[in-house]
Amino acid sequence: MALPRIAVDAMGGDVGVRVMVEGAALARRQHDQFKFLLVGDETAIKQALEAHPNLRSASEILHAPDVVAGEEKPTQALRRARTTSMGLAIEAVKNGSAGAAVSAGNTGALMAMSKVALRTMPGIDRPALAALVPTLGDHDLVMLDLGANTECDARNLVQFAIMGAAYARIVHGQAEPRVRLLNIGTEEIKGTDELRDAAAMLKEAQQSLAFRFDGFTEADKLSRGDVDVVVTDGFTGNIALKAMEGAARFVADLLRRSFSSSLRSKFGFLISKPATELLKHHLDPNNHNGAVFLGLNGVVVKSHGSASAVGVAHAVAVTARLLSERLTERIAADLADAGQDAMRSAATRVRPAPETPGTQA
Repeated sequence: MALPRIAVDAMGGDVGVRVMVEGAALARRQHDQFKFLLVGDETAIKQALEAHPNLRSASEILHAPDVVAGEEKPTQALRRARTTSMGLAIEAVKNGSAGAAVSAGNTGALMAMSKVALRTMPGIDRPALAALVPTLGDHDLVMLDLGANTECDARNLVQFAIMGAAYARIVHGQAEPRVRLLNIGTEEIKGTDELRDAAAMLKEAQQSLAFRFDGFTEADKLSRGDVDVVVTDGFTGNIALKAMEGAARFVADLLRRSFSSSLRSKFGFLISKPATELLKHHLDPNNHNGAVFLGLNGVVVKSHGSASAVGVAHAVAVTARLLSERLTERIAADLADAGQDAMRSAATRVRPAPETPGTQA
């Protein structure tokens, strides 16, 4: 099946056009069916494409005179959506000239623009940002929300679980992903009212859905590999994710320092180099890059701002897979089977969370 082309915000990220174009070119070499709409400064994109003829032949350029700044507030970025590379990439998804959009730019602005342009799917109150986190198990962990919503009520968490399970079935091929809520303990009495209400609603909803709800989990167990989808609010999820990334960098830096501390240590490094290279590959965030906004009427993928070309290529590959596996349609089917009446009835017990346009992760 021929894939729709992917709109790439070529100006987003810490480095911008050079890395974004190089990443798209790497993805194109790995999958020659990919086609792109490169959005941004036309002169800069053409210059970057000179080194990548394979990408140039499979791409069209859409000129955008403006760029969303990393520190720009979502409300400010929204007012310039029609002139920025990020806004025009999302607009291309809305008008059908691209099947999906990829950006490494401002997370809050990307969330706000995507929600306004594409709207949320029927049955979804808010989109959620989901990403893959490395574990000791056979599969990466699907974790959401990671920064799109600072506060969530129980129904939001239930919807996140449904979307996260659908995502896990696509990326891991699992028939019944194991789903848990992130909490301060595993006992049923632990946590906020929102978490306990969400747990009760998920126990009811799982009877008609293809996932298994396993209750609560704690942050120190996220990397063990005994859960497939972990659900939380965006504030907690963003902190947990960055703490895990920081711990991974700490381990890598500590090993580097230890192996260079003496001649014996350097000799030990040579002996253990295959194992350390495997560890480095597993912990490198570029090999897990590509978070997706779930719950929109379209596919939008967020690349890490500091991602290398390898990371951008990984994000593009994730985007293509979500298109080929028809993520949006599969989430819609799950929502239809989720027992929405039962969830709405249970949701009347909780106070809705205040509306927020998004936070910058």
